[in-house]
Amino acid sequence: MSNYFNHLYPDVADLKKKAKQRIPRFAFDYLEGGCMQEHGVKRNRDDINSVQLRSELLKPFAGSSQTVELFGHTYAAPFGIAPVGLQGLMWPKAPEILAKAAAEKNIPYVLSTVSSSSLERIAEESEGHAWFQLYNPTDEKIRLDLLNRIKAAHYPVLVVTVDVPTFGYRPRDIRNGLAMPPKMTLSNILQMLARPRWLYETSLAGKPEMETLKPYMPKNMPTDELAAFMNKTVMGRVDLEGLKPIRDLWQGPLIIKGLINESDVQAAIALGADGVVMSNHGARQLDAGESPVKPLQTIAAKYSNDIKIFMDSGLRSGTNIVSALASGADFTFLGRPFVYGVGALGDRGGIHTINTLMMQITQIMNQLGCATVSELPDFLVK
Repeated sequence: MSNYFNHLYPDVADLKKKAKQRIPRFAFDYLEGGCMQEHGVKRNRDDINSVQLRSELLKPFAGSSQTVELFGHTYAAPFGIAPVGLQGLMWPKAPEILAKAAAEKNIPYVLSTVSSSSLERIAEESEGHAWFQLYNPTDEKIRLDLLNRIKAAHYPVLVVTVDVPTFGYRPRDIRNGLAMPPKMTLSNILQMLARPRWLYETSLAGKPEMETLKPYMPKNMPTDELAAFMNKTVMGRVDLEGLKPIRDLWQGPLIIKGLINESDVQAAIALGADGVVMSNHGARQLDAGESPVKPLQTIAAKYSNDIKIFMDSGLRSGTNIVSALASGADFTFLGRPFVYGVGALGDRGGIHTINTLMMQITQIMNQLGCATVSELPDFLVK
Protein backbone atom coordinates (compact mmCIF):
# COMPACT_ATOMS: atom_id res chain seq x y z
CA MET A 1 0.00 0.00 0.00
CA SER A 2 2.87 2.37 0.76
CA ASN A 3 4.38 1.85 -2.69
CA TYR A 4 0.95 2.44 -4.20
CA PHE A 5 0.69 5.85 -2.55
CA ASN A 6 4.31 6.65 -3.47
CA HIS A 7 3.36 6.12 -7.10
CA LEU A 8 0.24 8.30 -6.93
CA TYR A 9 1.48 11.00 -4.56
CA PRO A 10 5.28 11.24 -4.76
CA ASP A 11 5.32 14.92 -3.77
CA VAL A 12 3.52 17.33 -1.44
CA ALA A 13 2.11 19.11 -4.51
CA ASP A 14 0.27 15.89 -5.43
CA LEU A 15 -1.19 15.67 -1.93
CA LYS A 16 -2.28 19.32 -2.11
CA LYS A 17 -4.09 18.73 -5.41
CA LYS A 18 -5.93 15.70 -4.03
CA ALA A 19 -6.76 17.40 -0.72
CA LYS A 20 -8.30 20.34 -2.57
CA GLN A 21 -10.67 17.89 -4.28
CA ARG A 22 -11.77 16.39 -0.93
CA ILE A 23 -11.99 19.42 1.39
CA PRO A 24 -14.71 22.12 1.19
CA ARG A 25 -13.35 25.30 -0.30
CA PHE A 26 -13.89 27.40 2.85
CA ALA A 27 -11.81 24.91 4.88
CA PHE A 28 -9.09 24.66 2.24
CA ASP A 29 -8.95 28.46 2.00
CA TYR A 30 -8.52 28.67 5.79
CA LEU A 31 -5.50 26.38 5.51
CA GLU A 32 -4.03 27.88 2.37
CA GLY A 33 -4.67 31.56 2.79
CA GLY A 34 -2.35 34.30 3.90
CA CYS A 35 -2.76 37.89 5.00
CA MET A 36 -4.11 40.72 2.83
CA GLN A 37 -3.05 40.15 -0.82
CA GLU A 38 -0.92 37.09 0.09
CA HIS A 39 2.33 38.49 -1.27
CA GLY A 40 4.03 37.18 1.84
CA VAL A 41 3.01 33.59 1.08
CA LYS A 42 4.67 33.86 -2.33
CA ARG A 43 7.73 35.57 -0.84
CA ASN A 44 8.23 32.72 1.65
CA ARG A 45 8.14 30.21 -1.20
CA ASP A 46 10.35 32.24 -3.54
CA ASP A 47 13.03 32.88 -0.93
CA ILE A 48 13.36 29.28 0.26
CA ASN A 49 13.37 28.09 -3.35
CA SER A 50 16.18 30.51 -4.19
CA VAL A 51 18.59 28.77 -1.80
CA GLN A 52 21.25 26.83 -3.71
CA LEU A 53 23.34 23.85 -2.57
CA ARG A 54 26.59 22.41 -3.91
CA SER A 55 27.66 18.77 -4.09
CA GLU A 56 31.02 17.23 -3.17
CA LEU A 57 31.25 14.17 -5.38
CA LEU A 58 34.85 12.95 -5.30
CA LYS A 59 35.43 12.69 -1.56
CA PRO A 60 34.90 9.43 0.38
CA PHE A 61 31.26 9.04 1.42
CA ALA A 62 29.68 6.16 3.33
CA GLY A 63 26.08 7.35 3.49
CA SER A 64 23.93 9.85 5.35
CA SER A 65 21.92 10.06 8.57
CA GLN A 66 19.14 12.59 9.11
CA THR A 67 18.73 12.02 12.86
CA VAL A 68 18.80 15.08 15.13
CA GLU A 69 19.17 15.27 18.91
CA LEU A 70 16.97 17.84 20.65
CA PHE A 71 16.57 18.30 24.39
CA GLY A 72 17.85 14.83 25.19
CA HIS A 73 15.81 12.97 22.56
CA THR A 74 17.08 11.74 19.20
CA TYR A 75 14.52 12.27 16.43
CA ALA A 76 14.49 10.23 13.22
CA ALA A 77 14.32 13.23 10.90
CA PRO A 78 15.16 16.97 10.97
CA PHE A 79 11.56 18.13 10.76
CA GLY A 80 8.40 18.11 12.84
CA ILE A 81 4.72 18.89 12.41
CA ALA A 82 4.01 22.55 13.11
CA PRO A 83 0.94 23.67 15.08
CA VAL A 84 -2.12 24.36 12.91
CA GLY A 85 -5.28 25.67 14.51
CA LEU A 86 -8.59 23.86 13.98
CA GLN A 87 -7.00 21.04 11.98
CA GLY A 88 -10.26 19.12 12.37
CA LEU A 89 -11.94 21.70 10.15
CA MET A 90 -9.76 20.62 7.23
CA TRP A 91 -10.12 16.91 7.94
CA PRO A 92 -11.90 15.23 10.87
CA LYS A 93 -9.59 13.92 13.60
CA ALA A 94 -6.55 15.35 11.81
CA PRO A 95 -4.72 16.08 15.12
CA GLU A 96 -5.12 12.47 16.28
CA ILE A 97 -3.99 11.14 12.89
CA LEU A 98 -0.90 13.33 12.79
CA ALA A 99 0.02 12.87 16.46
CA LYS A 100 -0.08 9.09 16.04
CA ALA A 101 1.96 9.25 12.83
CA ALA A 102 4.57 11.50 14.44
CA ALA A 103 4.93 9.17 17.41
CA GLU A 104 5.27 6.13 15.13
CA LYS A 105 7.89 7.81 12.94
CA ASN A 106 9.69 9.49 15.88
CA ILE A 107 9.31 13.14 14.94
CA PRO A 108 7.73 15.90 17.08
CA TYR A 109 4.10 16.88 16.65
CA VAL A 110 3.23 20.32 18.04
CA LEU A 111 -0.36 20.71 19.24
CA SER A 112 -1.97 24.13 18.84
CA THR A 113 -3.78 25.83 21.71
CA VAL A 114 -6.70 26.30 19.31
CA SER A 115 -6.65 22.71 18.05
CA SER A 116 -9.83 20.75 17.51
CA SER A 117 -8.52 18.06 19.90
CA SER A 118 -7.81 18.51 23.59
CA LEU A 119 -4.29 18.50 24.94
CA GLU A 120 -5.14 15.49 27.13
CA ARG A 121 -6.38 13.48 24.15
CA ILE A 122 -3.29 14.22 22.06
CA ALA A 123 -0.99 13.39 24.98
CA GLU A 124 -2.51 9.90 24.90
CA GLU A 125 -2.48 9.55 21.12
CA SER A 126 1.17 10.66 20.90
CA GLU A 127 2.26 8.44 23.80
CA GLY A 128 3.59 11.52 25.58
CA HIS A 129 5.88 12.67 22.76
CA ALA A 130 3.91 15.68 21.44
CA TRP A 131 4.99 19.25 22.13
CA PHE A 132 2.49 21.98 23.07
CA GLN A 133 2.13 25.38 21.38
CA LEU A 134 0.83 28.07 23.73
CA TYR A 135 -0.95 31.29 22.91
CA ASN A 136 -0.20 33.08 26.17
CA PRO A 137 -3.57 33.79 27.85
CA THR A 138 -4.01 37.34 29.04
CA ASP A 139 -6.09 35.98 31.93
CA GLU A 140 -3.59 34.95 34.63
CA LYS A 141 -5.83 32.24 36.15
CA ILE A 142 -6.42 30.64 32.76
CA ARG A 143 -2.71 30.76 31.97
CA LEU A 144 -1.82 29.02 35.23
CA ASP A 145 -4.50 26.37 34.83
CA LEU A 146 -3.51 25.70 31.24
CA LEU A 147 0.17 25.34 32.17
CA ASN A 148 -0.78 22.95 34.97
CA ARG A 149 -2.77 20.84 32.50
CA ILE A 150 0.18 20.78 30.10
CA LYS A 151 2.49 19.66 32.91
CA ALA A 152 0.02 17.03 34.12
CA ALA A 153 -0.22 15.61 30.59
CA HIS A 154 3.62 15.36 30.52
CA TYR A 155 4.28 17.47 27.43
CA PRO A 156 8.09 17.64 27.25
CA VAL A 157 8.46 20.95 25.34
CA LEU A 158 6.49 24.21 25.41
CA VAL A 159 6.38 26.42 22.31
CA VAL A 160 5.08 29.96 22.95
CA THR A 161 3.83 31.82 19.88
CA VAL A 162 4.44 35.59 20.02
CA ASP A 163 3.66 36.75 16.48
CA VAL A 164 -0.15 37.02 16.72
CA PRO A 165 -0.80 40.29 18.56
CA THR A 166 -3.91 40.81 16.39
CA PHE A 167 -6.25 38.70 14.29
CA GLY A 168 -4.74 38.33 10.84
CA TYR A 169 -6.69 40.16 8.13
CA ARG A 170 -7.37 37.25 5.78
CA PRO A 171 -9.73 38.11 2.90
CA ARG A 172 -10.39 34.45 2.02
CA ASP A 173 -11.74 33.76 5.50
CA ILE A 174 -13.77 36.97 5.55
CA ARG A 175 -15.42 36.08 2.24
CA ASN A 176 -16.12 32.55 3.50
CA GLY A 177 -17.61 33.71 6.79
CA LEU A 178 -14.75 32.28 8.83
CA ALA A 179 -13.89 35.55 10.50
CA MET A 180 -14.81 36.09 14.16
CA PRO A 181 -17.55 35.17 14.76
CA PRO A 182 -17.77 32.37 12.18
CA LYS A 183 -20.86 32.18 10.02
CA MET A 184 -22.28 29.22 8.11
CA THR A 185 -23.46 30.58 4.77
CA LEU A 186 -25.50 28.87 2.07
CA SER A 187 -22.37 28.74 -0.06
CA ASN A 188 -20.48 26.89 2.69
CA ILE A 189 -23.33 24.41 3.11
CA LEU A 190 -23.30 23.69 -0.62
CA GLN A 191 -19.52 23.22 -0.51
CA MET A 192 -19.90 20.64 2.27
CA LEU A 193 -22.55 18.75 0.33
CA ALA A 194 -20.15 18.63 -2.62
CA ARG A 195 -17.56 16.83 -0.45
CA PRO A 196 -19.51 13.77 0.76
CA ARG A 197 -16.54 11.91 2.29
CA TRP A 198 -15.53 14.96 4.32
CA LEU A 199 -19.15 15.49 5.35
CA TYR A 200 -19.57 11.86 6.39
CA GLU A 201 -16.34 11.80 8.42
CA THR A 202 -17.23 15.13 10.04
CA SER A 203 -20.68 13.89 11.01
CA LEU A 204 -19.02 10.96 12.80
CA ALA A 205 -16.35 13.09 14.50
CA GLY A 206 -18.62 16.01 15.40
CA LYS A 207 -18.30 19.72 14.71
CA PRO A 208 -14.69 20.90 15.17
CA GLU A 209 -14.29 23.11 18.24
CA MET A 210 -11.40 24.47 20.28
CA GLU A 211 -11.38 21.53 22.67
CA THR A 212 -8.49 22.60 24.89
CA LEU A 213 -10.09 25.99 25.51
CA LYS A 214 -13.65 24.76 26.08
CA PRO A 215 -13.28 24.59 29.90
CA TYR A 216 -12.63 28.34 29.92
CA MET A 217 -15.50 29.32 27.63
CA PRO A 218 -18.75 30.51 29.23
CA LYS A 219 -21.51 27.97 28.78
CA ASN A 220 -23.88 28.71 25.91
CA MET A 221 -21.70 31.62 24.84
CA PRO A 222 -23.27 33.44 21.85
CA THR A 223 -21.17 33.23 18.70
CA ASP A 224 -20.97 37.01 18.46
CA GLU A 225 -19.00 36.99 21.74
CA LEU A 226 -16.36 34.57 20.47
CA ALA A 227 -14.03 37.29 19.21
CA ALA A 228 -14.07 39.05 22.60
CA PHE A 229 -13.39 35.76 24.35
CA MET A 230 -10.46 34.98 22.03
CA ASN A 231 -8.97 38.41 22.67
CA LYS A 232 -9.24 37.88 26.42
CA THR A 233 -8.00 34.30 26.43
CA VAL A 234 -5.43 33.67 23.70
CA MET A 235 -4.73 36.89 21.84
CA GLY A 236 -2.82 40.02 22.67
CA ARG A 237 0.76 41.16 22.40
CA VAL A 238 3.27 38.89 24.14
CA ASP A 239 6.27 40.99 25.07
CA LEU A 240 9.27 40.05 27.19
CA GLU A 241 7.46 40.88 30.43
CA GLY A 242 4.63 38.57 29.38
CA LEU A 243 7.07 35.73 28.77
CA LYS A 244 8.87 35.97 32.11
CA PRO A 245 6.08 34.34 34.18
CA ILE A 246 5.95 31.45 31.72
CA ARG A 247 9.71 30.95 31.95
CA ASP A 248 9.40 30.94 35.73
CA LEU A 249 6.50 28.46 35.75
CA TRP A 250 7.73 26.12 33.02
CA GLN A 251 10.76 24.07 34.02
CA GLY A 252 11.19 22.17 30.74
CA PRO A 253 12.54 23.33 27.36
CA LEU A 254 10.92 26.61 26.29
CA ILE A 255 10.80 27.71 22.65
CA ILE A 256 9.74 31.17 21.45
CA LYS A 257 7.98 30.95 18.08
CA GLY A 258 7.52 33.73 15.56
CA LEU A 259 10.76 35.73 15.69
CA ILE A 260 12.50 37.28 12.69
CA ASN A 261 14.84 40.02 13.85
CA GLU A 262 18.07 39.84 15.79
CA SER A 263 17.02 41.98 18.75
CA ASP A 264 14.15 39.59 19.52
CA VAL A 265 16.49 36.60 19.38
CA GLN A 266 18.86 38.38 21.78
CA ALA A 267 15.93 39.00 24.14
CA ALA A 268 14.91 35.33 23.97
CA ILE A 269 18.44 34.29 24.88
CA ALA A 270 18.47 36.74 27.81
CA LEU A 271 15.12 35.34 28.97
CA GLY A 272 16.61 31.86 29.18
CA ALA A 273 14.66 30.36 26.28
CA ASP A 274 16.02 27.09 24.95
CA GLY A 275 15.06 27.69 21.32
CA VAL A 276 13.54 30.13 18.86
CA VAL A 277 11.49 29.46 15.74
CA MET A 278 12.35 31.80 12.90
CA SER A 279 8.87 32.23 11.45
CA ASN A 280 6.38 34.72 10.05
CA HIS A 281 3.37 32.52 10.86
CA GLY A 282 3.18 31.23 7.32
CA ALA A 283 2.65 34.83 6.12
CA ARG A 284 -0.79 34.79 7.75
CA GLN A 285 -0.22 37.89 9.92
CA LEU A 286 1.82 40.47 7.95
CA ASP A 287 1.73 40.51 4.17
CA ALA A 288 4.81 42.71 3.89
CA GLY A 289 6.73 40.71 6.47
CA GLU A 290 10.24 39.42 5.85
CA SER A 291 10.52 35.74 5.04
CA PRO A 292 12.53 33.82 7.64
CA VAL A 293 15.23 32.06 5.58
CA LYS A 294 17.38 35.14 4.90
CA PRO A 295 17.61 36.45 8.48
CA LEU A 296 18.04 32.84 9.57
CA GLN A 297 21.47 32.75 7.99
CA THR A 298 22.60 35.83 9.93
CA ILE A 299 21.03 34.72 13.22
CA ALA A 300 22.52 31.21 12.99
CA ALA A 301 25.99 32.56 12.31
CA LYS A 302 25.86 34.69 15.47
CA TYR A 303 23.79 32.72 17.98
CA SER A 304 23.84 29.02 17.13
CA ASN A 305 26.06 28.31 20.13
CA ASP A 306 23.69 30.14 22.49
CA ILE A 307 20.27 28.74 21.57
CA LYS A 308 18.56 26.18 19.32
CA ILE A 309 17.36 27.81 16.11
CA PHE A 310 14.39 26.37 14.24
CA MET A 311 12.52 27.53 11.13
CA ASP A 312 9.04 27.22 9.66
CA SER A 313 6.96 29.11 7.04
CA GLY A 314 7.06 28.28 3.35
CA LEU A 315 8.56 24.79 3.57
CA ARG A 316 6.90 22.28 1.23
CA SER A 317 9.50 19.64 0.35
CA GLY A 318 12.61 17.78 1.34
CA THR A 319 14.59 20.28 -0.71
CA ASN A 320 13.12 23.18 1.30
CA ILE A 321 13.91 21.40 4.57
CA VAL A 322 17.52 20.79 3.55
CA SER A 323 17.83 24.39 2.33
CA ALA A 324 16.67 25.67 5.73
CA LEU A 325 19.08 23.38 7.54
CA ALA A 326 21.92 24.45 5.25
CA SER A 327 21.00 28.05 6.05
CA GLY A 328 21.66 27.37 9.72
CA ALA A 329 18.49 25.91 11.24
CA ASP A 330 18.98 23.11 13.74
CA PHE A 331 15.53 21.74 12.89
CA THR A 332 12.46 22.64 10.83
CA PHE A 333 8.68 22.51 11.11
CA LEU A 334 6.01 22.20 8.43
CA GLY A 335 2.27 22.80 8.81
CA ARG A 336 0.33 22.90 5.57
CA PRO A 337 2.00 19.86 3.91
CA PHE A 338 0.82 17.52 6.66
CA VAL A 339 -2.74 18.78 6.47
CA TYR A 340 -2.59 18.26 2.70
CA GLY A 341 -1.55 14.68 3.43
CA VAL A 342 -4.44 14.01 5.79
CA GLY A 343 -6.89 15.79 3.51
CA ALA A 344 -5.77 13.65 0.60
CA LEU A 345 -5.39 10.27 2.30
CA GLY A 346 -7.24 10.44 5.60
CA ASP A 347 -5.74 8.35 8.38
CA ARG A 348 -2.93 7.20 6.06
CA GLY A 349 -1.88 10.71 5.15
CA GLY A 350 0.41 11.45 8.10
CA ILE A 351 2.68 8.46 7.64
CA HIS A 352 2.81 8.93 3.88
CA THR A 353 3.78 12.59 4.14
CA ILE A 354 6.51 11.85 6.68
CA ASN A 355 7.88 8.99 4.55
CA THR A 356 7.86 11.15 1.42
CA LEU A 357 9.83 13.97 3.06
CA MET A 358 12.32 11.56 4.63
CA MET A 359 12.96 9.86 1.28
CA GLN A 360 13.51 13.23 -0.38
CA ILE A 361 15.96 14.33 2.32
CA THR A 362 17.94 11.10 2.06
CA GLN A 363 18.26 11.48 -1.70
CA ILE A 364 19.41 15.11 -1.38
CA MET A 365 21.97 14.40 1.34
CA ASN A 366 23.39 11.47 -0.62
CA GLN A 367 23.57 13.61 -3.74
CA LEU A 368 25.42 16.32 -1.85
CA GLY A 369 27.76 13.87 -0.16
CA CYS A 370 26.64 15.10 3.27
CA ALA A 371 26.83 12.59 6.11
CA THR A 372 24.94 14.41 8.89
CA VAL A 373 22.41 17.22 9.30
CA SER A 374 24.89 19.33 11.26
CA GLU A 375 27.22 19.37 8.22
CA LEU A 376 24.63 20.78 5.81
CA PRO A 377 25.75 24.45 6.23
CA ASP A 378 29.01 23.42 4.56
CA PHE A 379 27.03 22.78 1.35
CA LEU A 380 25.29 26.16 1.17
CA VAL A 381 26.09 28.36 -1.84
CA LYS A 382 26.67 31.81 -0.32
